[in-house]
Amino acid sequence: MTTTVSIARRLERLPITRYQRTIFIVIATAWFFDCVDLATMTFILSSITEEFSLSPQQAGMLAGMSFLGMFLGAGSAGILADRFGRCVVFRWSIVLWGISSLACAAAPNIETLMCFRVLLGVGLAMELPVAQSLVCEFIPTKQRGKYVAFLEGGWPLGFIAAGILALVVVPHFGWRGAFVAEAIPAFFVLVIRRIVPESPRWLAETGKFQEAEAVLATMESKVKFFLQVDHLPEVEATPEVLGSSQQRPFSFFQLWQGDYAQRTCMVWILWFFALLGYYGLTTWLGALLEERGYQTDNSTLYVTLMALAGIPGFLVAAYLLEAWGRKPVIISALIGAAVLGYCYGTATSHNMMIVSGLGMQFFMFGMWSVIYAYTPELYPTHARATGAGFASSVGRLGAFLGPTLVGVILPQTGQPGVFMMAGGSFFIAALAVLLLGKETKGILLEEI
Repeated sequence: MTTTVSIARRLERLPITRYQRTIFIVIATAWFFDCVDLATMTFILSSITEEFSLSPQQAGMLAGMSFLGMFLGAGSAGILADRFGRCVVFRWSIVLWGISSLACAAAPNIETLMCFRVLLGVGLAMELPVAQSLVCEFIPTKQRGKYVAFLEGGWPLGFIAAGILALVVVPHFGWRGAFVAEAIPAFFVLVIRRIVPESPRWLAETGKFQEAEAVLATMESKVKFFLQVDHLPEVEATPEVLGSSQQRPFSFFQLWQGDYAQRTCMVWILWFFALLGYYGLTTWLGALLEERGYQTDNSTLYVTLMALAGIPGFLVAAYLLEAWGRKPVIISALIGAAVLGYCYGTATSHNMMIVSGLGMQFFMFGMWSVIYAYTPELYPTHARATGAGFASSVGRLGAFLGPTLVGVILPQTGQPGVFMMAGGSFFIAALAVLLLGKETKGILLEEI
């Protein structure tokens, strides 16, 4: 008889082939476009500030608007994905942020731009927890953390691409041209409809066993084709205590029941303070460099070059996830980001600023990879998108407050105060993982 456990075990014994990698690449490409859109404000904030004559407080509010939208969108997207499926929410999220990006380009005033940035944030947030869940549910346990960490590799690459986009497009077409360019990838949704199937784990958990069986049979057929074999490895015998074939509804309130209460508390603290510190710094990096006397083009170039350190950052994190485990890598990345961020903010020479900036980006992008790999592993399939979505939602509240707080702190304390705030946030996040976190390395999703 088909059960959630048998579906899971059949997925677990599938070797990774070009078929699964293609699914991953499609999801990761959509994630990359999402990250480009999110990172662009770092490079165009000063241009928008100049056009609309914004105060530091207004600029901080504008920088935080997309995160307010992400706060609204992430939790609801998780619930919708657990109720109606991963793929349908994933597809519509891309359409929404594409339309919203075009609307931002046409905004006649700062108030309208802020409203459209909120809508854009909703679309961005809808994709992230769903993409996490999809990758987590397709990839076997031994490689799960690595692949989700690779997914988050789209963030440093997207950040770099956003900087290049700003260097190429903004001088000729202004910040509005950047928003138009970012809307084009929304057509990528047409590819997603054809290539990415619904998660068999989700289908089984929601009682749709025939559909789960059909998707999994197709996957098994594709894997055999790419391996050029007639038979796949045997399915490991599994006691039924790991799962059942009964559909299990899930609600937001159950995130706070039993063992999940401590996990939810930990992951909410982690997301809130990690994102408060990260976006408090990142959104203002270009403007902070310009305050130190750098020209706009030079500040954009420096921020983009520093982001290059994020590439080895996420690659190292992806390797260490399976070698060390989730908790030690998260804690190390957060503490490293705090220390190097403070060194960057208090640097007294150009060389010291560049070196500490590279180190800061190395740890911050590594931090992102581990957070995204760790979060969906903490919840069962029928609650995975809900749990990851609300964690992301709480994090976006921190991301909204971060740039806004910088706009308030900067005139009062100068740049050292900004970097102290970010470093303190990273330390609080690390402490939450140390005291409350559960290690998930090498454990089957259904067993966690």
